[in-house]
This record gives sequence, C-alpha cells and structure tokens, in this order.
Amino acid sequence: MPDHRSFHGPNEGYVLALYERYQQDPSSVDEGWRGFFASYSPPADAMTAAGGSTAVADVDLTSIVGAHELATAIRARGHTAAHLDPLSSRPAGDPALDPGTHGVDETTLARLPAGVVRGPVAKRARDAAEGIRLLRDIYAGTIGYEFEHVKSATEREWLRESIESGRQRQQLDAKRKRALLERLSSVEGFERYLHRTFFGQKRFSVEGTDMLVPVLDEIIDCAGNAGTGEVVIGMAHRGRLNVLTHVLGKPYGMILAGFQGGAKSSAALAPDDFTGDVKYHMGWEGSREIGEGAVRVRLMPNPSHLEFVNPVVMGMVRAAQDDTDQRGGVPTLDANAALPVVVHGDAAFPGQGIVAETLNMSCLAGYAVGGTIHLIANNQVGFTTNPSASRSTSYASDLAKGFDIPVVHVNADDVEACLSVARLAHGYRRRFGKDFVIDLIGYRRWGHNEGDEPAFTQPQMYDAIRSHPTARETWAKQLVEDGTLSAEEAEAALQAVFTSLDEARAGLPKDKEPRPSERASPNGSNPQHSEIETAVSADDLTEINEALLDWPEGFQPNERLAKLLERRRDLASEESGIDWGHAETLAFGSLLRDGVPVRLTGQDVERGTFSHRHQVLHDTNSGAAHVPLGGVPGARASFEIRNSPLTEMAVVGFEYGYSVADPEVLVIWEAQFGDFVNGAQVIIDQFIAAAEVKWEQTSGIVMLLPHGYEGQGPEHSSARLERFLQLAAQGNLRVVNCTTAAQYFHVLRRQAALLDREPRPLVVMSPKSLLRHKEASARLADLTEGRFLPVIGDAASTGREDEVTRLLLCSGKVYVDLIASEKRDGATNVALARVEELYPLPEEQLRAELARYPALREIVWVQEEPRNMGAWSFMGPRLRELVNGDFEVRYEGRPHRASPAEGYLDRHAVEQARIVDAAWSHAEAPRAAKVTARS
Repeated sequence: MPDHRSFHGPNEGYVLALYERYQQDPSSVDEGWRGFFASYSPPADAMTAAGGSTAVADVDLTSIVGAHELATAIRARGHTAAHLDPLSSRPAGDPALDPGTHGVDETTLARLPAGVVRGPVAKRARDAAEGIRLLRDIYAGTIGYEFEHVKSATEREWLRESIESGRQRQQLDAKRKRALLERLSSVEGFERYLHRTFFGQKRFSVEGTDMLVPVLDEIIDCAGNAGTGEVVIGMAHRGRLNVLTHVLGKPYGMILAGFQGGAKSSAALAPDDFTGDVKYHMGWEGSREIGEGAVRVRLMPNPSHLEFVNPVVMGMVRAAQDDTDQRGGVPTLDANAALPVVVHGDAAFPGQGIVAETLNMSCLAGYAVGGTIHLIANNQVGFTTNPSASRSTSYASDLAKGFDIPVVHVNADDVEACLSVARLAHGYRRRFGKDFVIDLIGYRRWGHNEGDEPAFTQPQMYDAIRSHPTARETWAKQLVEDGTLSAEEAEAALQAVFTSLDEARAGLPKDKEPRPSERASPNGSNPQHSEIETAVSADDLTEINEALLDWPEGFQPNERLAKLLERRRDLASEESGIDWGHAETLAFGSLLRDGVPVRLTGQDVERGTFSHRHQVLHDTNSGAAHVPLGGVPGARASFEIRNSPLTEMAVVGFEYGYSVADPEVLVIWEAQFGDFVNGAQVIIDQFIAAAEVKWEQTSGIVMLLPHGYEGQGPEHSSARLERFLQLAAQGNLRVVNCTTAAQYFHVLRRQAALLDREPRPLVVMSPKSLLRHKEASARLADLTEGRFLPVIGDAASTGREDEVTRLLLCSGKVYVDLIASEKRDGATNVALARVEELYPLPEEQLRAELARYPALREIVWVQEEPRNMGAWSFMGPRLRELVNGDFEVRYEGRPHRASPAEGYLDRHAVEQARIVDAAWSHAEAPRAAKVTARS
C-alpha cells in the first residue's frame, strides 16, 4: 500500500485503489495512471522525483483527479471548442473544458507531473500544464475528434495513440508543399475557368471544400501503398466534375465537351439506344501508378437521388473482394482487394434514410467490405436550408456514432490537417476493418448551382464567403511566408491551369455531337432467347440431388424437415414431382457445375418466407449450419446465400452493385413478399431500369417477387407487376411470370447463360400457393429435355383447333384457378394460353399461338389484378397492335381499384370466382373486319 501521507483530498480512496491495483498488475490500470504511478516514490521525509522533475511526495489528490478529468474532457469534448469553420463562426465549447470546472488552474497543473494527463503527450511534456496545452492543440485545434463512443477499448487506444503521437501528421518537405499548391491550383483553376467560360451553366462547383480532391488523393495513395488494387468512389453532383478530371484523370477536353453539347456513347450500345445523362452524373474509370503497382479507381455514375449510390458502391466493392472462382462453398473475402470511399452531403447524410440502412450493413457477414471511408463534404447549408432546419443533431455526422464509427471533423482550409485525417482514416480501416467518417467542414462559394443566388436566404454567410480567401490562396500565402516559393511562382501555377484548359478547348470539334434518338423497337423483342439450351442431363441432376441429401456425419436436421427433404430423393417420382424449391436447388447445383457462381440474398431466404427452400439446414442439437449446395460434386464456382437485414432499398442497391462489378455471378435478390419491393423503388427506377441507357452500365440481377392473389389482403398479394412493365422499354428488362417449377428452372439457367452475352435484369413474379401445387410441379423430363417457353399454348385444345373461337390469355397463378374451373369442360370453343414472358414481348410465339385457331373471333386477357394494375395496361395495346383489328381484344379481371386486393378472405373468394366464371362464359363478340381499340 502507498503511504497515506502522499495522497490526501476527497478523492483519496479512488486514487489509492488505483495505486493498489497498479502495484499488483500495472496493466490493470489506464496507461496515463501507469505513467504517473511509475514516477511516484513513497516519501522518505521530503523525497522528490529524481532529475528535477515535479515533486510527487505530497500531492493533493483533488488536483490529481481534477487534472485527470480535465484531460479526459479535452479528449472527449475538445471537438466542441475546435476551430472547424473556415468562416470563423465561434465554436460552442463545453464547460467541461474549463479547468475551474475540475478545481484546477494553471499554477496547480504546473505542480503536477505530466503523467497525470496520460498518453503520448505525457512523454513530451514537462508537467501537467504543458500536457494540457498539448492536448488542447490536438483536440481543439482545426481538427475535432469523436471516438469515445467506440465500444472497443483497443480501438480507442489505437486512435488515441495515433492522434496524440502525431504519427499521421507528416512533415511536408518543399517538394510536397509545391505539389499540394499545384493540386489546389488545378482544383480552383478548373472551377474558375468553367465559371468564366460557361457562365451560368450548372457544374455544382467544389469551391469551399477544395481539399476534397487532395484528401481523395491521399486516401488512394495510402490504399495503393497498402497493396489495394481498386478504389471505388460514390458521390453526388457537388464537386463531381473536379473529381472526375483530377482524381480519375478524365481529360479536360471530355469535360469541356459536356458543356458544349454532350458526347456520344462509347461502343457498348448503338448510338440510337444511348439516352445519356447530365455531365455531373456520369462515372469514369482511371488508373494510378503508386509505387510499383497500379490502383484502379472508379467513380460510379449516380442519379440526383442523393445517397442512393452508397449501397451500390458497397456491393461493387464486395464483388471485387470476393473470390467466386473457388470450387464450391462460400467465396473467400479479401478486404484489402478493394476500398470503398463515399462522399456525402451534410444535409443528405442525416436526412436520407438510405444512409442508415447502408451503415447498418457495414459489419454484417453477407455485406461487410472491410470498412468504408466516408467523407462528408460539409457546405454548412443544404440548398437554401440551414442546419438548424435540416437535422436534430449537433453535427451532420452524428448518425454514424450509433454504428460504432469514429468521426473526425476537420477545417477544410487547413491543408495539413486534412491530409493527416485522411491518413488516420485509412490506417484505422486497415487495422480494424471498419467504417470511418471524415466531416470535411467548408462552405459553398456559389449557390446550390451556379445560376442560383444564395444571398436571398443566407445573406450573412455569403457576405463572409465573398471576402474569404480560397484554400489555394491561404496555402500559397503560407508557402510564400515560409520561403518555399515566391508569390509569382504561386500565381504561375494557377495560370498554367488556365493555359491547359484553353488548349483542351481549342482541340474540341466545332460541331456538336449528335444527340441519341429513341430506339425503333419499343417492344424490345428478343425471340432468340427462347432457343437457348438450358436442359441438364438426368445423370447430372441425379448426382447433384444425391449430394444435396448427403449431410455431414452426425448432423441431425429437424426431424420433420428431414422427412420432407427425403421425399426429394427420387427425382423420377410421378407422385410427388419436383416442386418449386427443389427445381431451384437443382438449377443452382447445375450452374455451380457449369462454373457460374450464385449469390442469393433477401429477408429469410435461407429457409424461404414460405418454408419452401431450406438451403441452409440447422443441427437440432448444436444449431450448426449446413449448406448442401456448398458440397455439390464437380462444382466449379462458389455459392453464397445470406439472410438480409430488414431493408429493401439498401440490399437491392448492394446486390445491383455486386451484379455490375462481377457480371459472371448470378446475383439474386428475393423479396419477403413482392408487395414490399416498392421499398426499393429508387434503386429500381434509377439504376435497374435505366442505368444501361443513361450510363452504359449493365446488370444481370434477378429479382424474385412473390406475387399472387390468395386472399391475404392488399399488402401480401401484389408485386406491382404493372410498374415493371411501365418501366420496360428499349429491351432494358426481362419480366416473367412463370406457372411451373420447370419454367423457373429454365429461366434461371437462361439468365445465367445470358450474363456474358446480353446481361439484363430479370424480374420474376414468383409464386406462393404454387410452390407445392401439383399443377406447378415438374417432371424430370421437363428439366432434361425442355427449355424456357415464353408462351405455353393450350395442349387440351389439340385436335379441336377448328372449334376454338375464343382464346384466353393469362399470366401467372390465375392460370391454375382457370383450369380448376368446372366451366372449363363445357367451353369447347375456348382455348387457354399462358404468357410466361411479358417483356420482351414474345410476339413471334403469340402469333404462332393465334395462328393455331382459324375460327378465332376474340381474345380475352384474364388477370386477377385490378384493371389499372397487373399486365393489362401493357398487354392490351400490344395485343391490339398484334392482331391489327382482326379480333376483339377484351379484358376480364378486377375493376379499377385504388388498393391491389380485398382485405377479407370471403370477398376475395367471391371476386376470384367471378373472374374465372366470366372468363369461361364471356359472351362472344361478333367477328368484325376491324374493331375500334378500347382500353
């Protein structure tokens, strides 16, 4: 025990307890207390520390604890007093940063040893007073650190040591200082040139957060030096043109061409197909030589829908990190293979829910990417809205703290501080594989766009901005003052940028390049797709099937489930057939043997919402998981299945990004119910449906959307088929509504075969009640001999084609209701055909089906959805165009409705029966040469 005469004051007990623990095990106390106790010696009579250090023989415990608490407060709350605003607004501060709050003052602190303040600064300070001054310089300078909320003590200690040791704050030599001035001159000069040359045109200037470009440079350099092969960047429009040219190397001439009339597509699509996008939405890919290697740098295209590119970037990075070429099993992840960097807006980061959805995925096994570096380009205003009206938090970045992410705020005018923060962010990500947020606090020199007047709504801010020097001017002044260069040299660096831009503009063609026109074929017919061979031999399917039922030794699945799965052993059984889930599993197994990786995610997909899949089994005793498809014999690719978090938007965005980055993988997302797919509407509208014609970005993603009317109410009936068909144009999608497990088997294999030829998103209206329905099951021969059929004709009408005067056309589950009707037997003049692929419209196959019936008088489109929903609005006009007025084209289904389905089972049953009865007994229309179109 220490001598009680050495410690006195109201906190005596606290310090004595710490000292006793220190004596027993020094590692059991905080590093700062270890340093203090190491300098302490029990008193002889008036013993003092050796070497003239501060006396510790008779120390007031109140002062010790007060100094300790002050140091702790500075580390935790110093950011509130930091000078983060380039426009010099006064920081809020915190009473905890006042020494008097803790019962100490400068004189008291000067009497205490430096060890009281703890950490690396204690080793550089003479006493506690100097240690406190050093802490204030670090934590309340032009950088504000927030990491005390991070749960891991190891991570906090690493951050504290990195920050206080100055390890990330490099001393810049004259060459590096000049290079930074040249970089800032390029950034500023580019914006000034565009402002002068194309006055009033939108460019969404980076001015005010100019250091964004050098910060990205620094992150990419750190990544390259760490062996990372790819950096993927996502950002909105603000500063995008500057990043495109200076970070990714897009030539000045191509940027300038965008202001003078646009640019053609490259080569992936015919010119008539490419509709393009505004210049500040486009992406680019470049390469940087760093050390002895090269880093691929990609800036992803994105819409004006702020932040929705975030999960897309994560998905692309995960695809780059996954090794899917391994022989079966889950892909091997190499987090150092690629680095995601996302640039946010200060209003959008707390305002858009997709940010929280994406942050939530950052540490989930199926979605983790080893950490994303987030940069908030903080203008301190959102369009015309002040922070006080756009968020309920102190900082734009506060949301991130709830996800255990360190946050660092930095004044965008402090060049060296910004670079040190970039190095810290990369170092933390590399060490711990977690996200990191940099809040780059600057301003916006102009309005929201360059044609906007910001002084209408922020007059005082823009008074300050007009007289505020740029980051380049501030840095140039600093270099002139320290003798690095002259004022003339600094100006020459800026003029050189203007000269380069003048030369690039002079080299542009005088005539504007032609704008794209609309594709000629609005239906996007691709009949050749139906000829793709997708059958698999019986021997292969049998071998795959046996392996699926070969569980690890001692593995005991649920007894009831084991019996259900055992029924799948006999593929040739006519009694049970091959149900939907079984056919899917066989399709996946066959693709793995073909060398096609498969990734399937979504809410509850491992079991399946309707308990039909069971591709992850769990041991009854241990809970251990077993994935049968991970052990398919002869597999030449990986298989990954993951239950997703409860979000549609972020997960669909992630899977879309994955499918873009690795087009060889069959990427599948399944909705829990198709009704919930509209939770991902922005990703569907802006990316999945339109990315190819806007940005020449292709995807082969598959979306499985459970759809069908079974009386489960308006929230569990409709995947909004009509919305996908409304989006369908220029061959951008494939939309199918399969009625059998065999059709599903073949469409999956067809989609995989088209990945390297003609990748397109595939939208599947998947069933619920048909998952185990006898009419929907497949025979082995259907898988070994068949292929996907866009239209399935009526086999029952064979031999009586001449009698048929009415053809019922339908799609999806309503077919089963129609064939179950008692009225079918008496309707010998009626045939029933299924349109399994709605888009691209199978015109050739439809014409062939119509040609079967020489006496045909009318076509009736039957659907269970309301008239303003489902496929009718899409099919009606196209059928009339197809028959050219030779037949009446009628509708049978629910009337126009605001809600997709009835909320009561009895009402559903009545309406469903009415539709089916009317379809079979509908009065025939008189044959007419031409019939006026009617919707």
